[in-house]
Amino acid sequence: MKSDIIIDNATVAGSSTLQRQHPVTGETITTIDVVDTQLALAAVESAAKAFTEWKWSGPTQRRQVLLKAAELLESRLEEFCTVMAAEVGASRLWAAFNVQGSAALFREAAGLATQIQGETLPTDKPGTLSMTVRQGAGVVLSIVPWNGPILLGARAIAYPIVCGNTVVFKGSESSPRTHELLARCMIDAGLPPGVLNFIIAAPADAGEVTETIIAHPAVKRVNFTGSTKVGRIIAETSARYLKRSLLELGGKAPFVVLDDADIDGAVNAAIFGAFLYQGQICMSTERFVVDERIADTFVQRFAERAASLQVEDPRTSAACVVGPMVSAASGTRLNTMIDDAVGKGAVIVSGGKADGARMSATILDKVVPGMTIYDEETFGPITTVVRVRGDDEAIRVANDTEYGLSSAVFSGSAQRAMKVARELEFGCVHINGATVQNEAQAPYGGMKNSGYGRFDGRAVIEEFTEIKWITLEDPAQPYPF
Repeated sequence: MKSDIIIDNATVAGSSTLQRQHPVTGETITTIDVVDTQLALAAVESAAKAFTEWKWSGPTQRRQVLLKAAELLESRLEEFCTVMAAEVGASRLWAAFNVQGSAALFREAAGLATQIQGETLPTDKPGTLSMTVRQGAGVVLSIVPWNGPILLGARAIAYPIVCGNTVVFKGSESSPRTHELLARCMIDAGLPPGVLNFIIAAPADAGEVTETIIAHPAVKRVNFTGSTKVGRIIAETSARYLKRSLLELGGKAPFVVLDDADIDGAVNAAIFGAFLYQGQICMSTERFVVDERIADTFVQRFAERAASLQVEDPRTSAACVVGPMVSAASGTRLNTMIDDAVGKGAVIVSGGKADGARMSATILDKVVPGMTIYDEETFGPITTVVRVRGDDEAIRVANDTEYGLSSAVFSGSAQRAMKVARELEFGCVHINGATVQNEAQAPYGGMKNSGYGRFDGRAVIEEFTEIKWITLEDPAQPYPF
């Protein structure tokens, strides 16, 4: 496959090329055109020029583009499934979830076209009309990772554009063709040249290219989804140039199981939340905080279900649930965590160590503080069980993390579950549901080191518009001097 740069709705030759190789076989999957700083600036200049007209586009035009893009996404489902299986080891389930969820997101974003509103304000000045208006800010730099390439890309594109901005979409070198296909759906839906430009940078050049874009005067917003480590760099760079940023970063999602929980229901949600897409989702359940009175039963049933999940190649198995991780380096990293945890008393109850990028669904029981895996994000098909006594300890352990993205609590009592939910320090809490959830109408984002700002819902209007105070006054009004 080939991945191209798109500027002004045209394919542009890169300054050099990279290869995306399969994490198991080593074969070249995608040849990638990448940009240097000069090409990156050309993308920004194109977007800046397009903004001068796109900011005046009406809600009908913006809505029609997004609705058409949703149709195109759905019509190209099979191509997305094929490309995602090859580039990022995505099962058909995960790829279809990305495509269908993104189509829903585009339709939800289309509905926001008429919701970008100001208000009239009371004023003490006679003969004066005082009001606020919201309008697009300018060029938005959207940086998107490989793990949810369509969903995370869709929100980073659709929301700025429906708010009247133009976008430089910086995709991932791990999912280049997938990200390019998403960009082409938007362009094919009728976006004027320059409203959306697509680029990828080589990892060695990414920092310089990103800062060059952020420093450009036309760039007014930066949104980034990815690791907390890189997110800090993006935040610091944005702050240096006084650019507002929206960050959705790492997670260490806890799943609290109280002693009155429906255990079978909890296990169903646990399997989905921990092992969908090999646990490589920011919302993946990485810690099960289980009351000791039901822990043995929960762990036994959870381990039995996990053992039935076979590692398969999504390119050849439509039924694949657990595929290869994004790289063999992930396996090496996780094996180090397993050795550390087992050496300190944890017990493997399902699965085991990785073989390169291949790893079975793995559960470590009796994990405690002091183990590396207790604190660090795993981002793989491995999860942990921490045993606790009572609700107060469950809340304390669940909150004992630097991250604050998604979480869940299972209980037979709605009142008890709500009390726990209100105590959890996470941007999302799901009662009797999995930690992996997303709906385009609901604001999504994190607390603590999981970032700040919110994607989805009406919250994006605040993120991607400027609010301006305007008064219409009597030119003959008196002044004190």
